[in-house]
Amino acid sequence: MEKNLIIYNSLTREKTPFIPNNPPHVGLYVCGPTVYGDAHLGHARPAITFDILFRYLRYLGYKVRYVRNITDVGHLEHDADEGEDKIAKKARLEQVEPMEIVQHYLLRYHHAMERLNVLPPSIEPHASGHIIEQIAFVEKILAAGYAYESHGSVYFDVEKYNTKFHYGKLSGRNVDELLETSRQLDGQSEKRRSTDFALWKKASPEHIMRWASPWGEGFPGWHLECSAMSMKYLGETFDIHGGGMDLMFPHHECEIAQSCAAIGHESVRYWMHNNMITINGQKMGKSLGNFITLEEFFSGSHALLTQTYSPMTIRFFILQAHYRSTVDFSNEALQSSEKGLERLLEAYSRLQKLQPAGDSTTACIEVAGLRNRCMEAMNDDLNTPIVISHLFDAVKAINTVADGKATLRATDLEELKSVFSLFINDLLGLHASDNAADSNATEAYKKAIDLLLEMRLQAKQNKDWATSDRIRNALTALGFTIKDTKDGFEWSL
Repeated sequence: MEKNLIIYNSLTREKTPFIPNNPPHVGLYVCGPTVYGDAHLGHARPAITFDILFRYLRYLGYKVRYVRNITDVGHLEHDADEGEDKIAKKARLEQVEPMEIVQHYLLRYHHAMERLNVLPPSIEPHASGHIIEQIAFVEKILAAGYAYESHGSVYFDVEKYNTKFHYGKLSGRNVDELLETSRQLDGQSEKRRSTDFALWKKASPEHIMRWASPWGEGFPGWHLECSAMSMKYLGETFDIHGGGMDLMFPHHECEIAQSCAAIGHESVRYWMHNNMITINGQKMGKSLGNFITLEEFFSGSHALLTQTYSPMTIRFFILQAHYRSTVDFSNEALQSSEKGLERLLEAYSRLQKLQPAGDSTTACIEVAGLRNRCMEAMNDDLNTPIVISHLFDAVKAINTVADGKATLRATDLEELKSVFSLFINDLLGLHASDNAADSNATEAYKKAIDLLLEMRLQAKQNKDWATSDRIRNALTALGFTIKDTKDGFEWSL
């Protein structure tokens, strides 16, 4: 299969042909969640974005090792270096072990991802399970001269690093200005400059999560885990590092600095970042207190929600925008996505029932080029909204044929079914129900409606108009739309 994937590299700020370092193998690392609370809509976007990338790379024939980390230590409350550990704080308040907090919310995160049809990664390492690797990484940076010990903590020396490398190249920050400002703070902190960041933090007496190290008991800095774990599982040079745009600075900028300092060169070849989900133009996030959890979307229990929204509606809502564009939440936007998804999946269902043209005199619809147009959109930096627009163009043709106003040749019908299956199910990851239990219930529900309508059809054939009208009127009152066709009937809710 020809591989023409173009992706936007955040480091070079341009679209670039994707050429793996060691084809057909691809190393993909994505920053996962900090598990101290329920996943919200902001967590869903990177998960779905890189799920699409994972699916498409595998479809292209690559052997993908997808690593998504779990931050369960070192992510401090106020910033990367100061404040209380978020998980430890939650554990202290609830009077449980920190790993109980991690386990509770990680299980809930996995369940939410499963409902969103996000495929699990190849490896899901925990920061707390890789302390030895992180200590060894700090020792490499110290040996190279780009870090210093201070009062039991170890800090990265940004000023010294910037004399040989370029700190700020990913985020576009003017580090010279930051360094000039930070000189005024000398002596006010155990750090030499405010721009320096922690590689290892000394644990205060009340700090719960702590490990022995050459510098005393402490815990790793937040940025360190991704550098250590990505190299452990993907090697010193790997293909793609992904995450939300809010991680570009300081997290990913610090990762680049750590890697260059430890091994003398950058480890990541392509940086990919999804944009934010906003509410009224403001980023959605836990730190701002304006987030809506995925469970609240599924149950409709949040005050800002006017109804429940299924996991597939959430997924479709996110895929309707390009991953590098901002998406603003509103009930109106989600309701529009819900209707659009229903229309798409209804057409997909109708497609399965279509028969190829026989000796019909109605015009045949051509479907040539649909697959190529959808592939071109995917190859153009995963442009899922364009893929969806092409599928909706085909929906018009499907409905025209289903309504008896046109026909499809057998080869065109099979091609259309193949394209819809590939892009709706396999690549976009959309389906009609949330899980296996829902699927069984939905199937039984559909059969019950079909049975009622078959009874109505039999009543019509027997000229029992009273029974026929009674069934139709009762279903219509419940919100069903009934349509008589030359082959029997169709219905929708």
